[in-house]
Amino acid sequence: MNIPRPITSLTNDRVKFIRSLEMRKVRKETGQFVAEGVSILVTAREQGFDPDILAFQAGSVATGITKGLLESALRAGAECLEVSNAVLEKLSAKDNPQTMLGVFRQRWADLPDPRRLAPGDVWLALEDIRDPGNLGTIVRTADAFGAKGVLLIGHCVDPYSREAIRATMGSIFAVPIVRVTREQFLAWRARFEGEVIGTHLEAAADVRGVKPKGPAVIVMGSEGPGLSPELAACCSIRVKIPMAGKLDSLNLAVATAITLFEVRRGALKL
Repeated sequence: MNIPRPITSLTNDRVKFIRSLEMRKVRKETGQFVAEGVSILVTAREQGFDPDILAFQAGSVATGITKGLLESALRAGAECLEVSNAVLEKLSAKDNPQTMLGVFRQRWADLPDPRRLAPGDVWLALEDIRDPGNLGTIVRTADAFGAKGVLLIGHCVDPYSREAIRATMGSIFAVPIVRVTREQFLAWRARFEGEVIGTHLEAAADVRGVKPKGPAVIVMGSEGPGLSPELAACCSIRVKIPMAGKLDSLNLAVATAITLFEVRRGALKL
């Protein structure tokens, strides 16, 4: 079993590497990402993710949950770094850094077999989503309401950016994420026999009336432009969220949450 290595230098190579994972290019090249916070790391462990690197504040793991996380990481062969407060502040993306962070391997899922989805299965599909906070919140919402996974269509923001990871509150470790081109999604949709539900400002159907009998995919467009004409055309039903105010649109993450809740309402129990 490894033993934790103390680090106090801000110019240490491992510190520089962890910092470099702020860049999408480095995350893509290495296939790794950073997750901060004890609660998120607990979720990672529960979902079968072991860190490649675990960095923790010196003196913070004497007992309790943090000690368990460290022991688990050591058993898994992770590189464990006991870092000073100054180093932790440099590694953290927050003004008030967490006491522990991990470097993990990204996991990307494959498109599900469209012929084998069960009745009641619901997937989310997001086209060209740009805001990492929105994406992270949607992944968390997918977890909360029991969506089977999230399809990222086209040029979407990186779900493994720190801002997105933070917004998922750990759900990034529980929700399958799939990357596809628009062409790949449309080819998949041609073989999918369930409902494809899209939100659209010109829709006439009320989202509260949608009760799919078989599997379903909810398609959400990007912030601002909404669904592309190609994806709007592939929907079997287009819906709108009723509103009483003067605005005719909602934040994407909020709209996705409302739509997913309405579609999944009958399956949700207290």
